[in-house]
Amino acid sequence: MRNDPLQVQPEPARDGQVSKKLRKVLLIGVSLFAAVALGGLVVRFAHAGETKAWTQQQAVPVVQLITLHAAKGGNVTLPGQAQALYTATINAQVTGYVQNWFTDIGTPVKAGQLLAQIDPRPYQAALDQAKGALTRDSANLTEAQLDLQRYQSLVQQDAISAQQYTTQQALAASDVGIVQTDKAAVETAQINLSYTRIVAPFDGIVTSRSVDVGQLVTAGNTSAPPLFTVTDQSKLRIYVQVPQNDSYLIRPDMTANFTVPEYPGRLFSAQLVASAEAIVSTSGTQEVQFEIDNSDHLLKPGEYATMTFGVAAGARGVRVPVAALMFRDQGMLVAMVGSDHKVKMQPVHIDQDFGSAVDVDVGLRDGDKVIDNPPDALRAGDIVSVDESSESAQTAPAGHRRNA
Repeated sequence: MRNDPLQVQPEPARDGQVSKKLRKVLLIGVSLFAAVALGGLVVRFAHAGETKAWTQQQAVPVVQLITLHAAKGGNVTLPGQAQALYTATINAQVTGYVQNWFTDIGTPVKAGQLLAQIDPRPYQAALDQAKGALTRDSANLTEAQLDLQRYQSLVQQDAISAQQYTTQQALAASDVGIVQTDKAAVETAQINLSYTRIVAPFDGIVTSRSVDVGQLVTAGNTSAPPLFTVTDQSKLRIYVQVPQNDSYLIRPDMTANFTVPEYPGRLFSAQLVASAEAIVSTSGTQEVQFEIDNSDHLLKPGEYATMTFGVAAGARGVRVPVAALMFRDQGMLVAMVGSDHKVKMQPVHIDQDFGSAVDVDVGLRDGDKVIDNPPDALRAGDIVSVDESSESAQTAPAGHRRNA
């Protein structure tokens, strides 16, 4: 059969190929679209998780820790008052006119040295009179005792009555009492005569004189100034009133340094010799007494001294910068971090305040770590993240404040 070139013949095989290719292209497109969509969802979910984790992480505050160390040693400065080892104000013990005085202020004297002489004549006369009465009454006693011996023999012979003998016994006993009184009068007169000599009670220096020749001095006149004042300045006692907060610094045999205004820059040392061991309620202080050798007489009784007590490192607890302190209803606190990363509020007691740092004596120990510059909103039990780079930080010294 002959084919007509103008007649179009059907192409069933070609149409089938096109349909297969189209389906394949559509399938690939759908697959690509699904893959892209799935990838986008995966990426979106991943970013959402990261965002959530980042948000949660940002909600946990990051804090810096500082390591606390024992408070540095230092000094406590207190005023002191120097006094002579012994001070005697000498007043008249008998009344009379001053005949002479022999020592003026600033004169070194020895124990028993004559300072002044009161007219002794009235007291010498009183002594002579007492001695005369003693002699007379002693003779009467001797006669009465001899008579008593004779009366004893006579009463044994019934020559006299027992009443007469008893009367003589009483007379002799009375004479004994009179003689004893006379002896006491003689001793008193001797003492009064010795009091006319005003003498130094011990080795020292005359620091005051208010007596002059011809002056009438009266015994027992407490309102009058002392005739002399004698002080033993070979050693000085320095009295210090220590506040109760610092009384724990007082230790047996401790040494304190001090300065005095007349020797600027010169340091003296004194040894603790006594302590009241009690707080005076009116002043809130404890009195302590130091002693210093003053054989060279450089220091003077009554002068002002500036005493310095050394404070050992750690004696006042630990040093804490004020940036770490938190004042809440419970009082003064610091924030610490537990092993579970939870905040713990620790109450503290401040012993001394240096402005930018304080010494805490209760609540903290050497080596404890506290949060520096804690946020105001921080509360006990909050979870925090610790900045690891801060844990080796040291407590800022007094006078310097660390910045967060």
